[in-house]
Amino acid sequence: MTAFRSRTTAPLRTAAPFVIRAERASDVPAREALLDACFGDNRHERTCQRLRDGRAPAAGLALSAVRSGTLVGTLRLWHVSAGGRDALMLGPLAVAADARSLGVGAALMNAALMIAASRGHGAVILLGDAPYYARFGFSVETTSELELPGAFEHARLLGLELVAGALDGACGMILATGARERKARRSRKERMVSCAA
Repeated sequence: MTAFRSRTTAPLRTAAPFVIRAERASDVPAREALLDACFGDNRHERTCQRLRDGRAPAAGLALSAVRSGTLVGTLRLWHVSAGGRDALMLGPLAVAADARSLGVGAALMNAALMIAASRGHGAVILLGDAPYYARFGFSVETTSELELPGAFEHARLLGLELVAGALDGACGMILATGARERKARRSRKERMVSCAA
């Protein structure tokens, strides 16, 4: 009688459909194109964008989702004062149309909230669709007395306390407080050309 040995094979490794990582400078052109595709040409005129203008995102809280070497998602958080309370403002969150069924948005949200909590941030505020963001714990309960410097719908101003009571008593205007964005230094050749012009 011949004994047949079944060969044990290692399970096939299936590559993750995407990777979440810290945003890199090389992501910027693809990020801007993705934001234009998702939010349109007028995205720079929106209320929350006005808060972000000229500001750097919070340290470690600019994330990219990459699939097969292509940027398919982006999320950033920014320092704000929420009626006198330190908080982060989330946005924009954008996912490429061909990657929306992969869970990229949820993965970016979960990663950002985990990082924010681990860095000791107390609260996150955003302007978005309540049904989508409710699954992450966001609600209007903590933001009902807050305002934005521009037009917005109160039902879309949502908050999440990472630390209980972080938004207690938050009342008034949400204002940008983060570090100013550093301008890229021009090369010596660029400076010479602009001086000669």
